[in-house]
Amino acid sequence: MFFKSFALVSGAVGQIFILGAIGYALVKKDILTRQGMDFITRLVIEVTLPAMIFSKLIHGFWFNLSPSWWVFPLLGLAVTILGLLVGGVFIKFIKPGVQRRQFLSLVAFQNSGYLPLALVAALLSSSEAGQMFIYIFLFLLGFNLLIWSFGVYFLSYHHNKRFELGSFFSPPVLATVITMALVGLGINNFVPEVILKPLRMIGDSTLPLAMLVVGGSLGLIKISRIELKPVILLILAKLLILPLVGLCLIWKFSPGRLFSLLLIMQLSMPSATTLPLIISHYKKEDLLISQGVLFTHLFSLISIPLFLSLVWIK
Repeated sequence: MFFKSFALVSGAVGQIFILGAIGYALVKKDILTRQGMDFITRLVIEVTLPAMIFSKLIHGFWFNLSPSWWVFPLLGLAVTILGLLVGGVFIKFIKPGVQRRQFLSLVAFQNSGYLPLALVAALLSSSEAGQMFIYIFLFLLGFNLLIWSFGVYFLSYHHNKRFELGSFFSPPVLATVITMALVGLGINNFVPEVILKPLRMIGDSTLPLAMLVVGGSLGLIKISRIELKPVILLILAKLLILPLVGLCLIWKFSPGRLFSLLLIMQLSMPSATTLPLIISHYKKEDLLISQGVLFTHLFSLISIPLFLSLVWIK
């Protein structure tokens, strides 16, 4: 049973890898420039992903049918905090100062949106995938709160940097909050199909475009010298220990199938591709971030199928 699940999950990861590899190759061949990457990234963040969120939530989410919806934003916070705790175990082996901050950030913040959404689309039936999409959107509410407040402050290590409310309310977060408000007020029943259909069509382009963004982002990474020990410790903490902790929690508390899949999926994800953008924006020296993002994505091709196969039995 495990080997059958491993083969199925590996196949799904392989599909995602091909999409990412196309984005990587386009960047390396200079067919897709940095400006082009910026455009596609903005297109996904500001247009296609909000359209996908709206079209999935508007008739797929109901407060009376999902009374425990608030658990998922809290899970987004908890997974990041767990990452900080696990990273803290290894911190004494990392050079003091900036490298420690970057190491902790790489362990704490994962590729929590694009990769899980693509995996869900490849693995689950349409009905289960629709439910999991909603779980992931809610999870991202808590995750985005931390990465765009504490994460930015921690990586920029700027004493005058404070949490900016506007940075939290990105288009995907606004789409989630507004759609949930419409559902709560019952207005979602009056949204006509003439509006929903084109939004679904736009939203359906999110996953392939998002994987091009992930692959292209990896293609933009330039590494002058590999910090071997921190990278090995990062892979150990991020791609081995965190998923093992998740498995222990699942075996102890036995949550539902989809909740278990969400938890182990998020804990198995490689480091967030937004981290290099943050340190680049604040003009901080990239001592570990880019190589950490690159190598965790490469090693996750093995670790993701391994751990997902232990909880996703087809």
